[in-house]
Amino acid sequence: MASTPPDLKNAETQAKTFKTAQPYDATFEEPFEEKAGAEDHPSPTGPSSAHSIRTARTEQDQPDGQNERQQDVERLQTTTTNTPVWSVFSTQQKRFIVFMVALAGFFSPLSANIYFPALNTLAADFGTTESVMNLTLTTYMIFQGLAPTIFGDLADMAGRRPAYIIGFTIYLGACIGIASCNTFPALLVLRMLQSSGSSSTIALGSGVVADIATSAERGVWMGWATSGPMVAPAIAPVLGGLFTQFLGWRWIFWFLLILAGTFLVPFLLTFPETGRKVVGNGSIPPQGWNMSLINYLQVRRQRRDAPPLERTLSQQSNRTAQQALKHKRKLRIPNPLHALSLIREKDVGLLLFYNSIIYCAFYDVMASAPSLLQEVYGFDALQIGLCFLPMGTGCLIATVVSGKLMDWNFRRIAKKVGYEIVRGKANDLRNFPLETCRIQIALPTVMLAAAAILCYGWVMQVETNLAAPLILMCITGFASTSAFNVMSVMLVDLHPLAPATATAANNLVRCLLGAGATAVIIYMIDAMGRGWCFTFIALVVVALSPILWALERWGPGWREARRLRAEGTKKRKENSEEDKRNETTDDTQGHETEKT
Repeated sequence: MASTPPDLKNAETQAKTFKTAQPYDATFEEPFEEKAGAEDHPSPTGPSSAHSIRTARTEQDQPDGQNERQQDVERLQTTTTNTPVWSVFSTQQKRFIVFMVALAGFFSPLSANIYFPALNTLAADFGTTESVMNLTLTTYMIFQGLAPTIFGDLADMAGRRPAYIIGFTIYLGACIGIASCNTFPALLVLRMLQSSGSSSTIALGSGVVADIATSAERGVWMGWATSGPMVAPAIAPVLGGLFTQFLGWRWIFWFLLILAGTFLVPFLLTFPETGRKVVGNGSIPPQGWNMSLINYLQVRRQRRDAPPLERTLSQQSNRTAQQALKHKRKLRIPNPLHALSLIREKDVGLLLFYNSIIYCAFYDVMASAPSLLQEVYGFDALQIGLCFLPMGTGCLIATVVSGKLMDWNFRRIAKKVGYEIVRGKANDLRNFPLETCRIQIALPTVMLAAAAILCYGWVMQVETNLAAPLILMCITGFASTSAFNVMSVMLVDLHPLAPATATAANNLVRCLLGAGATAVIIYMIDAMGRGWCFTFIALVVVALSPILWALERWGPGWREARRLRAEGTKKRKENSEEDKRNETTDDTQGHETEKT
């Protein structure tokens, strides 16, 4: 048999090393928008001759502006092609992961919305007014914003599974307490705990999607991941009305306890760790409580079936990769201020603020609906719960439609600017009009939501047929949820290294503002009237919409400035660590010289 030429053998060896080593490289958790250009990441075997000829021909034949544009396109294509797989999870595994994420995210809005039909009954049982009972909604939303800042930081640092487990443990304990409490202060405190345990699932879900999906496909996966949180508003009020009407409000929380416990058992057994600071792109075996039973059995079977030499090499490689990731993440006490630090960034701060305004408008409709439906139509708890079905249906439709629209628009703009998308690979988004891609979908949905809210106020004012407010509630749910989804995906795109923390910052701002909005909505309706109250809310949404234009206009520059700052910080840190290593080496050599 003819021997392989040395140059070809070296190239094959380098290519094999690239394929096997890259998935274990901790630096590949960083997407290319946070890295240097393609020239700093050449192909392991060097640039191809075809690429060199194409570049030379482009430089000779094209004007300066077109030449620069063509070089940008070719650099993006080369960089994208040579990047490793973003996630080793198969499509079937991703579907299962997102399905579990959707179920976990189901509990936060379920716990919030199942409560609405019982508000009037709870106010009577605890001897207080509806306005005072609305404080349980306000405090719930405050902790719905605060808790994810802790859990998000924990998840980005220690992994997704530990954060999920701790959150559900708190949630189960709070459900037992609420079902047994007899005083309003106890109800208030326990609802805070319940919110703390369940609300983290939304931020964690966004983190999981960012772990397994690239920006080009993130819209659809995020849509399915948020389907659980969006289904809850459709069925939760109905369940709350049924329990309140026939079994009493306490059974709401016994039901939540049983449901959460039933979900937690299979979750513990099957849900894999996806955190990129723990398992990289999924190719590094997790350890400790990051490992599910399925992970454990798979690792054990692989060790049993592999030849001795391959098993030893695999174990050594895994240990090296695990130690590298462990050294980088440096476990510490979760710091909620990490989420707050994101608010200082111009693009993120504006995006969070405007998303929160839409969230306030949406929840003003939700929080006021029970009292308005009882006042205008004389409905009981069950009938009020059924009236939330159209809004929930609109929310559910939005999760699917908005995700497909986002991915379609991403592909459309990529084709327009000559950007090549390689599915399953990290994409270099530095020169991609990301803000335009997302805002083109967000802006129409925001305008539709504002129009629906305005009309909703006036049909309630004139007390029309029930069909009119129900249709408008459906449109409000669809448009608001679409806007939420687009802005949430955009936020993760802006901060892919810490998606759970970024989503936690989103929850913090919107829930704090939403808490204030739900606390005053009844007073606003009493003072302004139904029609003018919701007209004012809609006008605020429209008046602040130029924020989206500002993000589209100046957002790319702010994003690039943040990337350069991050690169500078990273280089300074690397230089500092190198200096420390050199000092240690010099000290060691000095001691050895003295001994000699």
